[in-house]
Amino acid sequence: MRRSRTVALTAAAAAAVLVVTGCSSSSKSDDSSSSASGSSAGAGADAATKGIVNASDKKGGTVTFEMRGTPDSLDPGNTYYAYIYNFSRLYARPLTTFQPAAGEEGNKLVPDLAESLGTPSADGLSWTYKLRAGLKYDDGTPITSKDVKYAVERSNFAPDVNSNGPTYFKELLVDNETPYEGPYKDKTGDLKSIETPDDLTIVFHLKHAFADFDYLVSAPQTAPVPQAKDTGADYVKHVVSSGTYKFESYEDGKQAVLVPNTNWDKSTDPIRKQLADKLVLKMNIDQATVDKDLLAGNAQVDLVGAGVDPQTQAQILRDPKLKAKTDNAYGGRLVYTAINTKVAPFDNLDCRKAVQYAIDKVSVQTALGGPIRGSIATTVLPPDIPGHQDFNLYETKDNKGDEAKAKDALKACGKPDGFSTVLTARTERATEVAAATSIQAALKKVGINAEIQQFPQGKYLTDSAGAPQFTQDHNIGLMMMQWGADWPTGYGFLQQIVDGRAIKASGNSNLAQLNDPEVNKLLDEAAVNPDRAAREKIYAQIDKKVMEQAVYVPLTDFKVFMYRPDSATNLASTPAFSGEYDYLNIGTTK
Repeated sequence: MRRSRTVALTAAAAAAVLVVTGCSSSSKSDDSSSSASGSSAGAGADAATKGIVNASDKKGGTVTFEMRGTPDSLDPGNTYYAYIYNFSRLYARPLTTFQPAAGEEGNKLVPDLAESLGTPSADGLSWTYKLRAGLKYDDGTPITSKDVKYAVERSNFAPDVNSNGPTYFKELLVDNETPYEGPYKDKTGDLKSIETPDDLTIVFHLKHAFADFDYLVSAPQTAPVPQAKDTGADYVKHVVSSGTYKFESYEDGKQAVLVPNTNWDKSTDPIRKQLADKLVLKMNIDQATVDKDLLAGNAQVDLVGAGVDPQTQAQILRDPKLKAKTDNAYGGRLVYTAINTKVAPFDNLDCRKAVQYAIDKVSVQTALGGPIRGSIATTVLPPDIPGHQDFNLYETKDNKGDEAKAKDALKACGKPDGFSTVLTARTERATEVAAATSIQAALKKVGINAEIQQFPQGKYLTDSAGAPQFTQDHNIGLMMMQWGADWPTGYGFLQQIVDGRAIKASGNSNLAQLNDPEVNKLLDEAAVNPDRAAREKIYAQIDKKVMEQAVYVPLTDFKVFMYRPDSATNLASTPAFSGEYDYLNIGTTK
């Protein structure tokens, strides 16, 4: 998922503060203790894409999460992977979130830390939220609006300390007269664009109207952080909980153990349960081992949520009983190769077109696990994101590449004999490496020699593919990537990967380093347009303009293929988190 940009619009004067007295969110949110939409563990293939499977209020036991590699961070203000956005809600409550439900119901926004969705001012330049009364941290101290404000400050204005996450707030909030340097450098400063008139009210003042603001505050960056407990980069070792669970222990790169937060109050939280006695997250587990533990019921969740590996997939598909316990779903995700416009010769459009024509997408699809793991993609916007339109600017026969067209493009860019470059992939992602190997073979046929270099997923966007200077210094012209929407709109999918103002020195997601003024302008127009249909037309325009620049090679519209063990309860595949299971209320029968 998920990264900064400067919005090139004139800042408007701050609007008057509105205090929300909205209704209780219990009327808006889905209390998942109801099993009306649920089903049993043996409900059949894709059951969790339609309802909550094995719905249960059974308490006790240990829910085990396992993952290949390590996360970028468990700090809610310093993460940008969908699975940590999902997982962090167990210990960090944002202002809003997505209700725990399957399919499109899982895309529904509900209030979380706030008592209602936001109230915009008449001109759309301010958004006001009122926190629920009685909220407490795991140590029993009250949660205040100032803690939410501080959380946004530390996550958006201190890139030297917290560089992983996006910086939407920094870009959208009204500028201070004196630029704010973040809470670590400016101990006495104050971010005037966020006001906290009392302990329960927080008001955001924006440069321009932004229709998706309720979606934006669902990010874990709005989960409260008490300033006195913030230890900067070391906060991940002692995260203060506002959710159902708190950290009992944390070993970097190895394991985290969470236990019930005794100061969590159900009366302030209509969407969460607190079922398990313990949550254990095991890191750096080989994917084949994760799969084996899921099949045996010794683990309940594959945290990364990308699905089983190819060998396990083949085993499952041969056994009807195992296949009946799987879920295959889209989740607003695109698998693609980014072409770095700042590394020669990819600063030439025709050289980029050569890559577009050369790649055999069917071979890539096979490497990723076949059609069950995604359909061939030809656009940046996936089919399940509003605004998607079908088109194919680089059509080849049967999507298997066209050597003649690729060689013509190489001639046009002055490289008729080809050239050498570097192609990156994430070490822990075997299918991503396999897809890169397929691309390498296709490129070689037209004279492009791509050396594959692998980097760990936890640092992929901070230290290698997402660090522009590093890519330029190491001739990294091509990068394997998978992207899911920050939230389920065209803006939530596109902005961080196509806006030239989103490029930053570390944690960059605009891997192509595309900076097209027309694309940037269209994004700004969509942001302020109150008409949803009009916004979606703009997103389609952006998609086509980006593809005309040939900076991304869409490979597949990714689908997860996940196994759900009988030992797990309350499983629902949610598009809000890229088709993963919703982690909020998973329990265990053990």
